[in-house]
Amino acid sequence: MEITGAQALIKSLEMQQVEVMFGLPGGAILPVYDPVLDSSIRHILVRHEQGAGHMAEGYAQVTGRPGVAMVTSGPGATNIVTPLADAYMDSIPLVVITGQVATSSIGTDAFQESDITGITMGVTKHNWLVTDGADIPRVVAEAFHVATTGRPGPVLVDIPKDVAQKPMAWYWPEPGDLDLPGYHPVTEGDPVRIREAAELLLTAERPVIYAGGGILKARAADALRELAERTGIPVVTTLMARGSFPDSHPLCLGMPGMHGNYTAVTAMQQADLLIALGSRFDDRVTGKIDAFAPHAKVIHVDIDPAELHKVRVADVAVAGDCRLVIEEMLGALDGLGLAHAGTTRAGRGGSPADAPVGAPAAPGSRAAAFPRERLGAWRAQLGEWQARFPLVYDQQDGPGPLKPQFVLEVLRDATPEDTIVASGVGQHQMFASQWWRFDHPYTWVNSGGLGTMGFAVPAAIGAKVGRPDKTVWAVDGDGCFQMTAQELVTATSERIPVKIAILNNAYLGMVRQWQEMFYEERYSEVYLSPDLPDYVGWAESMGCVGIRVESPGEVAAAIDKANAVDDRPVVIDFRTDAFEKVFPMVPAGASNDDIIVDPSLGEAGR
Repeated sequence: MEITGAQALIKSLEMQQVEVMFGLPGGAILPVYDPVLDSSIRHILVRHEQGAGHMAEGYAQVTGRPGVAMVTSGPGATNIVTPLADAYMDSIPLVVITGQVATSSIGTDAFQESDITGITMGVTKHNWLVTDGADIPRVVAEAFHVATTGRPGPVLVDIPKDVAQKPMAWYWPEPGDLDLPGYHPVTEGDPVRIREAAELLLTAERPVIYAGGGILKARAADALRELAERTGIPVVTTLMARGSFPDSHPLCLGMPGMHGNYTAVTAMQQADLLIALGSRFDDRVTGKIDAFAPHAKVIHVDIDPAELHKVRVADVAVAGDCRLVIEEMLGALDGLGLAHAGTTRAGRGGSPADAPVGAPAAPGSRAAAFPRERLGAWRAQLGEWQARFPLVYDQQDGPGPLKPQFVLEVLRDATPEDTIVASGVGQHQMFASQWWRFDHPYTWVNSGGLGTMGFAVPAAIGAKVGRPDKTVWAVDGDGCFQMTAQELVTATSERIPVKIAILNNAYLGMVRQWQEMFYEERYSEVYLSPDLPDYVGWAESMGCVGIRVESPGEVAAAIDKANAVDDRPVVIDFRTDAFEKVFPMVPAGASNDDIIVDPSLGEAGR
């Protein structure tokens, strides 16, 4: 069967079971948009190409399937570079299709020409410039394979206009036809290293499981929970791993890092063993690397061998898929004589979920006598830290300043426990991670490694497209919202009823916090104004319901009103305290031992 390259491209996407893609047409990609009319693939027309990329990221994060975006050449392609870089940092599978000028014009500085494969070489797992239409099915199959195997990530396929227009003979490649020399991801761990890891685990007295985003990418949440429950080892979940281990679980210590809670940060510092699973020792977690976890031996498991020994030299390094390696580790523990241990599983609000880490095992549980008995003093110490240094804020009754933490607690308690939360980047992101209770995987969508302002609104739209059965809230800042709010026009026109909570403090809040604490309150270029723009008016102009909240007493009713709307997006402008700071905080470049807690708690001495 002879079809055009454009038809072959769309048919290849259908062969990959693509159900939706996000994009914006233009001259070079125009031939590919024609067969979209006859395709089963839903196309969502964005208002800016950056929005297409972030929507594809949100879709991928909640579904586990690769997000797909399609844009034109030149500025269309360069506008999607930021989402590609974001996905690359956070290991999110994306397939981006870009149009390119005709092959005869490449290199001539033709209208809307850009060397997008060169530009994106450092922010994609791989990219392809297709110069022969006969290669399109094979290249598309390769692109999806690379994006979704090994360490997931973004790929890009650049299609010149003439290649899309010329006829080719349709075929679909067999797996053996893929041309990927040297690409052989390792998934199963080395049994010798896994046994060494199990032996280290059984002798530790102050162990901590350091769970990273790789747990979610590997679909390893259940395996992680089994490992924690069978050993009694407490778990910290990084910003990218929130929800991979239930916050309500007695063994959960919460988020570590620059704005992690005191117990999670200090547990890692005082640990004698870190079991790093799908985590990469990011600088926001380690603080000053030379002072990070100085007494700890390290077991490091990661699908990407390049991450092993990159930041912290591991005592036992295992390259492999986190789920498979954890299952193999559990088998090794069985071989070393560790019995299964049962723990009470409690949902949101259950009393075992509220128990401190130091609480004893539930009566009748089959907790192994070893190594749990070795962890008694450690878990008691963790419980003491949790009691002494909780997350706190002071919300006064009456008209006076609205605390962002209070907004998040009310919002959390008024939504289903499996609500999907997307966030922008800054103070509101940290507040959301701290104060939400993530008991389910794939319910937290955020920009971790790149820290991309403007991520929340389009990512929430993509998440709602991927999981239309779920309630989706975006928690955004006023600075972030202004960067990509136009995508709410997309949401309205496509009937995607996301809900947006703007924590409007009239500042670039995190920058202002640093200027207050470290730059002698010299507030340089951070003030935004609470009233410009008029967020309610802007929301309504985009077809959304707009609500403004200025006092604590108005919060619950506004959220109830938003939750009752299911036929259009909703935006709530919460006027929050401009000078509220995120605590705890580890200053940039400092040791995690120098963590600063809320002033109301006093000094954080150990």
